[in-house]
Amino acid sequence: MLKRLDLAIINRSFWPAYPVIGEALMRFAEQQSCSQSVAVILQDHVGIKNHLVREKRGQGVQFYPCHALSVSGSSILRRAVDAVFFMLWVLSILLLKRPKKVYISTDPPVLVPFIVMIYCKLFRANYVYHLQDIHPEAANVVIPVHPLLFRILKGMDSITMRHADLLITITKEMATQITKRSSTVSPIKLLVNPSVSFEHVVVPSIKKTGFTFCGNAGRLQRMPLLIQAIKQYCEAGGTLQFVFAGAGVYANELQQLAEIYVNVSYKGLVSASEAAQLSADYEWALLPIEDEVTRFAFPSKSSSYVFSGAKILALCGARTSVAEWVTKNDLGIVIEPSLDSLCQTFFAIESGEYDKFKFDIDREQLKKCLGFDVFVTDLKELVLSSRD
Repeated sequence: MLKRLDLAIINRSFWPAYPVIGEALMRFAEQQSCSQSVAVILQDHVGIKNHLVREKRGQGVQFYPCHALSVSGSSILRRAVDAVFFMLWVLSILLLKRPKKVYISTDPPVLVPFIVMIYCKLFRANYVYHLQDIHPEAANVVIPVHPLLFRILKGMDSITMRHADLLITITKEMATQITKRSSTVSPIKLLVNPSVSFEHVVVPSIKKTGFTFCGNAGRLQRMPLLIQAIKQYCEAGGTLQFVFAGAGVYANELQQLAEIYVNVSYKGLVSASEAAQLSADYEWALLPIEDEVTRFAFPSKSSSYVFSGAKILALCGARTSVAEWVTKNDLGIVIEPSLDSLCQTFFAIESGEYDKFKFDIDREQLKKCLGFDVFVTDLKELVLSSRD
């Protein structure tokens, strides 16, 4: 009789293409492979098996990569088809290996976690559900989902939440939403996402005056407002630098912006180490986010901004979890999402109005909580301590 796998780790995004959560899950898998059988089910963007051999990673871990059909900038329809394709791939591997415990995240959301829940019920396995985002609510904020489909997806995910042995999420606000919408009695633990590695990053004592944005320029990041504010600021004679790095649906608009204004640069998709160095080079970092989505998600770039030493300009409402995090930790300023107020803030920073403010009072203490090794250790303890 085929021996059952001890642990399956399922995450569409993985090492080496995704150097934060992907690297964390890789380290977790490598650690656990010393004491139990471990498999990783993922989507492959870069030919992972060649990287494993070349970089001597993943010893003792079984890998089941599925070809990726979409990227972050793909259409909603293409990403939906990709999610279904990956779901079928996950189901086939689960039935083949029959793991006793499964770690599953919201990458991709709803469908794959629901399939994991069904598998675990049928085969008497346990699962830990890591909610990096809460869907379909997070997606519905920017691109309205058909009401019937929304109710179906929300109902499916609520069932998945209720039957999990452990739920992990990022903020107290997200935990509250999980309990409110699913009526789950499963334990909910908080785990803040780590920063990218700053091991080889040089943080200059004197930073360049200007802003960086390193991350996904997607539908939730208030890109149209930010782009319009930069245009208005530059046309009014503003001289601060704006440097963007990352992919997303607004990549073309950022490229066009950089072609028009000399103080705007768009680097495209860069490596994690390059993004970290860019954030460290400049005095300010942009953190725009739709207010409503902060109930269901938290920007992943925030942890890296802490390590970069940059002051954060959060573009969101004052009552959001992001605003609370920035102000509570003295990391920067929060600007209400309006064109005039944002443009005025750019000029205020240029004139040195914010130079007298004392930021970073607790940044070193905060770094200890956001360290990469801390995240991996905490994740291991949470997953292994869930009911067997």
